[in-house]
Amino acid sequence: MQARAFKFLSVLLLLAVGPTAAFASGVSVPMDEVRVVAFEKPVATVYIGNAAIADVNMIDATHAFLLGKSYGQTNLIALDSAGKQVANRQVSVYARAGNTVTVNRGAEQMTYACNGARCEFTPKPGDDKDAYATAMGQISQHQDMSMKSASANAGK
Repeated sequence: MQARAFKFLSVLLLLAVGPTAAFASGVSVPMDEVRVVAFEKPVATVYIGNAAIADVNMIDATHAFLLGKSYGQTNLIALDSAGKQVANRQVSVYARAGNTVTVNRGAEQMTYACNGARCEFTPKPGDDKDAYATAMGQISQHQDMSMKSASANAGK
């Protein structure tokens, strides 16, 4: 009986480890966060299959920042200066774990980031379109005002 239980646990362990090992050539990143991607050889060109899901910015010839922009999967291709492929990695962008609360009211959804006793609306894809548009407009306006203020104070 113990041998059978051991064999069952071994199979479960292989199932749990298998997908992780198979995805070792891929990169997982939470939405709105950045990961550093390292390449084995220097690269000249890096391209993301779906720019709505992720974005990439080179740090140097062998490292890049990968930003998770929206939920989903895409790929990242890196080429050397001769145009030869250096890397082709799967990119998976997932919901950020932590202090996020999603409130559903019928068909409408709102996402909040909570810290201690305070929660604030944090617009995410899938949220109510009117609330999302309003919040994104306010965020954009706030950023514009900050940039104008910084520019005005730069000359002083």
